[in-house]
Amino acid sequence: MRYDRIDARILEIMQKNNRLTSEVIGEMAGLSATACQRRLKRLRAEGIIEADVSIVSPKAVGRQVQMLVLVSLERERADIIDRFKRVIKSSAEVVSGFYVTGDADFVLYVTARSMEDYEQFTRRFFYENPDIKGVKTMVIMDRVKAGFAVPVEDASDEMNPHVGAPKK
Repeated sequence: MRYDRIDARILEIMQKNNRLTSEVIGEMAGLSATACQRRLKRLRAEGIIEADVSIVSPKAVGRQVQMLVLVSLERERADIIDRFKRVIKSSAEVVSGFYVTGDADFVLYVTARSMEDYEQFTRRFFYENPDIKGVKTMVIMDRVKAGFAVPVEDASDEMNPHVGAPKK
């Protein structure tokens, strides 16, 4: 997966507003609309752009309670880890899940309508799973920043092996 300075500019623009037309993005990046569409298609095909999504306010859709949950598994075996990853992916309440190092094996971002709903979720999701050793829940008081934007380095950044390299 390689990208150049113009791709980096397109990614920067798209992360701020993915509803812009190819004409507008192209103009901002110094490209024609057609050239911009080709680059966007390639960036998606190569997995550099993983998805085009809208960020929805949990509270606006009735998910008043948000938590970060640290999950520790009984054993670190590939089959147990893979099984828990599948359970995470199949749960609507788990908005994001991360397999991590440190004090826990996974960190989950979970939403619920109420604490009572979260309690029901914990019984079903955690307590009935024999692979889980421990769970620590941190209730989110205020969502200070939400998004998926990552810094995209310019082609002049020599430390990034993906930038500025010749296209395949």
